[in-house]
Amino acid sequence: MESCPSVKNILLLDSEGKRVAVKYYCDDWPTNNAKETFEKSVFSKTQKTNARTEAEIAMFENNIVVYKFVQDLHFFVTGGEDENELILATVLQGFFDAVGLLLRGNVDKKEALENLDLILLCLDEIIDGGIVLETDANVIAGKVASHSLDSGAPLSEQTISQALATAREHLARSLLK
Repeated sequence: MESCPSVKNILLLDSEGKRVAVKYYCDDWPTNNAKETFEKSVFSKTQKTNARTEAEIAMFENNIVVYKFVQDLHFFVTGGEDENELILATVLQGFFDAVGLLLRGNVDKKEALENLDLILLCLDEIIDGGIVLETDANVIAGKVASHSLDSGAPLSEQTISQALATAREHLARSLLK
C-alpha cells in the first residue's frame, strides 16, 4: 500500500548557511545540534551548484534534498530516499513562489526576516506533520494573507486598498495644511 508523500523538513537558509526559517517534521534529527549540523552539511554540499534558474536534486545522508537559490536565500525541501522527487520539487516550487508573492517579488534575506511571520505561516499552509497539504503558490499566499490581515480580502485587493488608504491620508494631510 502506498503511503502519502511526506516531507522531513523545509529549510530556508541565508547565503552563509545560517537559519532564516526552518521546520522539521520527523525525528531523524532529535537535537537542535543535530539539526544545525545537517543544515550546515546540506549547505556546504550544495553551495557551489547553480540552482538559480530551476530546482536541483541531490541525495544526502539517505535523504533526497531538492533545492533552489534566489539572491541570498537558499530554499531546501528534504524527503526520504524512496520519496518521489517530483512531489518534493513541487513542494519546493510552491514554497518558493508563495514566498515570492508574499514578499512582492523582493525575495532577499532582509525582506524575509522582516516578514518572517508570513514565511512561517506559509510553511504551516504547505505541510502539516510532514504531510503535503497544498502546493499552489496562489492558494498558499492567499491563505497566509487572510491569516495575517484582519479583513478577508485576497492579497491583490488588500494591496490596492492599502494604497488607497495611504493616498487618502496624504490627501487629507495636504488639505489640512
